Amino acid sequence: MRAALEVVGKAGTAPVLAALGLSRATFYRRRRAADRERRPRPRPPRALSETERAGVLDLLHRDPFVDQAPAQVVATLLEQGRYLCSTRTMYRILSSAQEVRERRDQRRHPVYTKPELVASAPNEVWTWDITLLRTTEKWRYLYLYVLLDLFSRYVVGWLLAESATAAWGRRLIRECAEREEIVPGQLTVHADRGTQMVALTRTQFYAKLGIVSSHSRPQVSNDNPFSESQFKTTKYHPRFPGKFTHLEHGLEWGREFFPWYNHEHHHSGLGYLTPAQVHTGRTEEILRAREQTLLRAWQAHPERFVNGPPRVQRPPRQVWINPPKDETASVTINGEETLPNRH
Repeated sequence: MRAALEVVGKAGTAPVLAALGLSRATFYRRRRAADRERRPRPRPPRALSETERAGVLDLLHRDPFVDQAPAQVVATLLEQGRYLCSTRTMYRILSSAQEVRERRDQRRHPVYTKPELVASAPNEVWTWDITLLRTTEKWRYLYLYVLLDLFSRYVVGWLLAESATAAWGRRLIRECAEREEIVPGQLTVHADRGTQMVALTRTQFYAKLGIVSSHSRPQVSNDNPFSESQFKTTKYHPRFPGKFTHLEHGLEWGREFFPWYNHEHHHSGLGYLTPAQVHTGRTEEILRAREQTLLRAWQAHPERFVNGPPRVQRPPRQVWINPPKDETASVTINGEETLPNRH
């Protein structure tokens, strides 16, 4: 459009705009806007003088008006029989002094960094959370702690208690780290920002075990999606009782459910392998057996496979929480185009 403005001065307006494919209305509107930008805005005769503006700003800096909004200041002055300017003018004066903001001291919330975690093998990243289980007694709940491996979705540990405390969480993580033989610097444990997750003693506890701590942003459930998804699988299971009569009832249910989840549940996010198969490194063995079975089926009845020899569904090579932008492109692995598992 700037080039059009320059050329129009030498040639006619209509032919230039027709050649450039521009609208005449747009051209004239832009030209008027350019003219307004070049012309300084004249000072209205009714505007306050610089001395008057300085007096208004000085008044707003003094008690009792320093903590009041302009509308409150104008109302107070009117009751005192004084009128300096309108509320809007008072806002303009404050804006020119860069003072249009909350004038009282307010808490400034920190900027939380979006967690970006990736696991390419078991026991690199664990996520955990606590969910409430209802009981038959009103207002009484059981608290289910679940520690989940990000890569394999394997429940490395769970705990059921009648209270939600940081001590229970420390016990669960410590026992699971010992059972999985975690070495310092190997593992990152991710959780949300519940009081049990961000306690100072927990930070010291992680440092003692050589575990890196990671937390979700406040009120962002998508920063811990795998634990949330696992809780949904738990509560939507056909044998989930809905309500528990007592703690032992919940423990009996958990001792049946979690072995099923780890060893029998074919997870859709793992290419329908079980979490235990992925966690124990049996992925390639099982996929080769599946490939042989499909190959025999194709050789027996190739006409039933209209797209050629079938291929087994493979689990992702990497699992992300909040993948960075440069990791969202598709990648080719073993001749197959795949996408990272995004959440």
